[in-house]
Amino acid sequence: MSQSESAFVAAQQTESTIDVSRVDDADEMQALLDAFGDADCRAILEATGEEALTAAEISERVDLPKSTAYRKIDTLSELSLVEEQTRIRRSGKHASEFRRVVEDLYVTTTDDGGIELRVSRLARPEQFGVPRPSAY
Repeated sequence: MSQSESAFVAAQQTESTIDVSRVDDADEMQALLDAFGDADCRAILEATGEEALTAAEISERVDLPKSTAYRKIDTLSELSLVEEQTRIRRSGKHASEFRRVVEDLYVTTTDDGGIELRVSRLARPEQFGVPRPSAY
């Protein structure tokens, strides 16, 4: 990693803030609960918490068949629980990599006996007008 890339990663980590959003859609709420209830999805979220990994790296790290890893990554990506980036390689053979952006899932009961679901996600610097370097 070059110095400028290292500096960007450090800035990205320090400038990230938490965005908490309420989930009102019943289907989305169920999909989020299903994902958090799935041991493979939780293992992927744990593995991608500190560093971005390719699907092959995730498959190896959490001991999943590649087809299962891809399917679970797709689910997590659709729910905005992981973020897809491009890993630039000198060889020209770039790869998608994934990093967890979800921090917490809050499930609470409401006064009327209903359920409220809130998700906290990392808000990335580009959401504040700071673009990613072209290498990303």
